[in-house]
Amino acid sequence: MPNRKRVTIKEVAREAGVSTQTVSRVVNERPDVAPETRERVLRVIQELEYHPSALARSLIQQRSYTLGVVIAGLKYIGPSRTLNGITAKAEELGYTLLLKEQSRFESNNVHPLLQSLLGRQVDGIIWAVPEVGENREWVREFDSLPVPMVFLAMEARPDLTIVSVNNYGGGKMATEHLLQSGCRKIGHISGPLDWWEARQRKQAWQDTLGSAGIQVSDQHWTEGNWSSSSAEQAIERLFQQYPDMDGIFVANDQMAISVLQAASRRGIKVPEQLGVVGFDGITESPYLWPPLTTVSQDQQLVGSLAVEEVINLVEANLRNKPLAPRKIVVEPELIIRESTAIKMDELAGG
Repeated sequence: MPNRKRVTIKEVAREAGVSTQTVSRVVNERPDVAPETRERVLRVIQELEYHPSALARSLIQQRSYTLGVVIAGLKYIGPSRTLNGITAKAEELGYTLLLKEQSRFESNNVHPLLQSLLGRQVDGIIWAVPEVGENREWVREFDSLPVPMVFLAMEARPDLTIVSVNNYGGGKMATEHLLQSGCRKIGHISGPLDWWEARQRKQAWQDTLGSAGIQVSDQHWTEGNWSSSSAEQAIERLFQQYPDMDGIFVANDQMAISVLQAASRRGIKVPEQLGVVGFDGITESPYLWPPLTTVSQDQQLVGSLAVEEVINLVEANLRNKPLAPRKIVVEPELIIRESTAIKMDELAGG
């Protein structure tokens, strides 16, 4: 089958009886076009199946409509959900993504990666690698990039635009709920503490118990690495260290799965003898036994907001009215289920 000739902007203009500049204004959604003219041009564009050149559009508007995205740890639920949010919002807003995945969270050798993105003329960059260890040290060396950058999942800094979940608030919510459920000896399984998010959740657990007059010691918590297998060992250590524990806040749902299993094996009734709260809100959490109470975080929303914010920064720079850096916080939600003891009318929202 012979290739169909590509329709040009001149052909659209001739058929619609307007100038090429008018067609360009319509394509670029400029307001300075009469409604009837806009309607006629759009009808011709549809009839001729005209597809504007993305290259020409980018040259005219001095932007590529491409965003660079740097991510790591796609095997984890959080980063993969965040990337889903980024891709969906970018597609909705007409942007292409140039994705780069770091093999290690801890890497600070980001110069080649950034130069690669900048060399491909991205309009902005979303740094979706969670803050782990010292993997933000390189930021000091990049005081001024030619394009805006938005960071995800990291501690607030006044000179950076950041989008993150309120991990501390979520940890406080989980611990307060266990206290309200009647638990007083509340343990914790943290995520790996080189992760900023894990430290925030653990600190919230410790502070909330302290505010309730409950002293916390190192015997009351253990550390996992986000995986169910790590929690299998962590909960056994915690049962030995804290044998009269009556509640536990687990830093993510995947580790909470092992806690429920370990309790069942020991004949510990959940929630009658041990209240359990997770964090994340994975799709499987309602189908565990008992169904898991969890702090649900909308990481797809985090990704979506990051795209919107970086585009806002791009457009502000094009207008020569740059925006100040800011911190955007997504609040989590406590989802109460049968793994914590609570009155049924409260469970139903009554």
